[in-house]
Amino acid sequence: MTRTNTHERLRRLELLAVQLKQDVHCTIKDLAAQHGVSTRTIARDLSIMREQGIQIDADRGRGGGVRLDRNWGVGRINLAYPEAVDLLISIAVAEQMNSPIFLASLGSVRRQLVASFSPEKRTKVNRLKSRILIGNTSSTYVQASASSPPKRVVQAVHQAFMNQEVLEIRYQREDGESSERLIEPHYLLLKYPIWYVVAFDHLRNEPRTFRCDRMLAAKTTGTHFRLLEKEEFRQSLDGDDLAV
Repeated sequence: MTRTNTHERLRRLELLAVQLKQDVHCTIKDLAAQHGVSTRTIARDLSIMREQGIQIDADRGRGGGVRLDRNWGVGRINLAYPEAVDLLISIAVAEQMNSPIFLASLGSVRRQLVASFSPEKRTKVNRLKSRILIGNTSSTYVQASASSPPKRVVQAVHQAFMNQEVLEIRYQREDGESSERLIEPHYLLLKYPIWYVVAFDHLRNEPRTFRCDRMLAAKTTGTHFRLLEKEEFRQSLDGDDLAV
């Protein structure tokens, strides 16, 4: 088994343990489809987990499922680097929102996450955090027209932002007219609860701000861009009392 395959299997075993612990009816066929592997591979994974002493219950009969024993704990959480980055940035956003409820321990959680990174990755995370801006809360008028963007759009924006990739989007304006755009997602702006992409728009050849929930489609292009300073986007950000 190659190193890549070994890493993929170890990661899959961790995800399977979490998934089965949630006490949701899961069949081997369902698990195979969700993880993009064969039912034989999932069966081998479950066998490995049993050999490690993890108690897995199986419901017999047609349509039977598998789950972890109710008394078994998943144990220590092991986050992949992108997951840890997302969590750390989410904590930074929550701290900037200044909500007094359930945030007492966020500082401690943040310090533990930061300590788990190498110095090189800490620098990278801090650079990402500096590209997320918090503005004023959106008006009730804007909130009334808001909707959740499609999951594929969110994933594409996330990847393009993290990797500094040019993003191809289909964008719908307030008047309903749509257009195809190539944008560089330099910064993300939260005007609670609406997320905006502060970008350089290749169509207009100038900085523009795009509402994420108005992106009808989005995909990465693999083309990277050089990050511009916030001052280059000052006109797009005027009127917002921004925290970083």
